[in-house]
Amino acid sequence: MQLAQHGILALSLFVFLQAIGLPVPCAVALILAAAQSAKGHLPIIGVLGGALGGMLAGDVLMFLLGRKTGWWLLGTLCRVSLNPESCVVTSADTFHRRGRSLLVVAKFLPGINTMAPPLAGSMNMRWWPFLGLDAAGSLLYIGTYFILGYLCSDAVSALIHFYERFGHLTTAVVLILVTAYALWLLWTTLQARSLGRGVPHAPPQIVARELGAGEAVVFDVRSHGYFDPGAVRIPGSQRIDPNALRASLTQFAQDRQIYLYCTCQRQATSVRVARELLKHGLKVAVIEDGLRGWRNAGLELESVPPAEIAALPFFT
Repeated sequence: MQLAQHGILALSLFVFLQAIGLPVPCAVALILAAAQSAKGHLPIIGVLGGALGGMLAGDVLMFLLGRKTGWWLLGTLCRVSLNPESCVVTSADTFHRRGRSLLVVAKFLPGINTMAPPLAGSMNMRWWPFLGLDAAGSLLYIGTYFILGYLCSDAVSALIHFYERFGHLTTAVVLILVTAYALWLLWTTLQARSLGRGVPHAPPQIVARELGAGEAVVFDVRSHGYFDPGAVRIPGSQRIDPNALRASLTQFAQDRQIYLYCTCQRQATSVRVARELLKHGLKVAVIEDGLRGWRNAGLELESVPPAEIAALPFFT
């Protein structure tokens, strides 16, 4: 195995890559390293120190990036979600309420393990409390998998031996699993696209022409409004909270064309809102590719007034 050949450096790299959000098998690497330590092939102090150093380095980097970029980094980390704004808002709200205790167990929670350090930085958590809580959580995570690998070193060695004898079979199984995962991703993508069927879409240029002629209105349905201080929107667009749509139905004109836009993948929020408005007999369409499509078409944008920016909550 590569870990046995390259030792502590490979382990530190695996742990660091997981800390910055890459999908690497960090827990497996820790278990393998612990098994090697039990057999006397790797020093225990070196394994624990290397793993802790790699994890803290990744977490500190994400903490500093979160403090520097705020909402932008959080939105980027949530980009795999159909609704990145909702992902950010949910993560931010949960962390603000439970952030200090959540840091200790965040490593065991997929998704939150990567979000926690940048959230702490974005919400202005002080440096020393973050470092202490994150170090405690890192030690808990590393220690758990190290003890598991150390106590089960014989079983791990047997698995390594099996891999060495039947490597081709193991590789085939891995390829089958990877292929199955890729097919699942393709299926979910096709399902998401099918949600947009039956919902009219309109090119940004046509929308701009109708807006200029006063023949239509445009609504911004991003899930939580505006995050970054430099946020922009389509000129003249009105803000609608898609999670409180029923209370906002009176804002939609019955006799005018309505256009919607958001920033999520495949315009999932706009499509959801459009479906609901179509049920009420309104004339509605989704702007193709949302705000990104409008920008790429070279059309005018306006800055969001500071009073409408949704600031991240800060730790006091």
